[in-house]
Amino acid sequence: MSSTTQGARARARREVTAAIKDEARRQLAAEGAARLSLRAVARELGMVSSALYRYFPSRDDLLTALIIDAYDSLGESAEAAHAGAVDADAGPVRRWVAVAEAVRDWALRHPHEYALIYGSPVPGYVAPDTTVPPASRVGLVFIGIVRETHRGGGLAELPSLRAELDPEAERMAADLAPDLPPAAVVALVAAWAQLFGLVGFELFGQFHRVVEDREPFFRHAVGRLARGVGLVEAES
Repeated sequence: MSSTTQGARARARREVTAAIKDEARRQLAAEGAARLSLRAVARELGMVSSALYRYFPSRDDLLTALIIDAYDSLGESAEAAHAGAVDADAGPVRRWVAVAEAVRDWALRHPHEYALIYGSPVPGYVAPDTTVPPASRVGLVFIGIVRETHRGGGLAELPSLRAELDPEAERMAADLAPDLPPAAVVALVAAWAQLFGLVGFELFGQFHRVVEDREPFFRHAVGRLARGVGLVEAES
């Protein structure tokens, strides 16, 4: 088989795979992840089910591909926002806020994909380990901001942890960021959870008639999260 033929087949496979994912995302928007159906995707694309199974052997394989794509897209947005803040010579708090705002902006632009990765679990679906690296990208950006600040001696001292939390804090630090103080790692995990809580509350309607001017509220809230992990803005 010639390289030209192989290249054409690979290109065709990429195009069909993209078409399958696009249709699956339309189904997510219309029906939700729990009702995603390979047969329905095949029908909408004019394919027989057996042909689609050559690309995605099961619904779970298709869900995994969509989840990885969503995490990677969100991660790319966070990383780009951080790079832009670094280029602008922003301090650690401004860099943190820029990344958090990129997460919120992505979620508002991709509500159904956000719901897929941070909404209710899909019944019967267990995410494989291949989803872990993409899912870690946003967290790693935040860890990187704290790590760089700590290395430069600019991380504020955090309150001591309760003794009952010390073993878990040590374990979390060893797993996530061994070069950071355990108290900072605990604060990072809490801030990460609170960030996605803020985004989820806005996206899923819990802020209705509670927070109306949401952008400045969000910016204020994530700024407080930044300071809660020990970041302080450099003096100008």
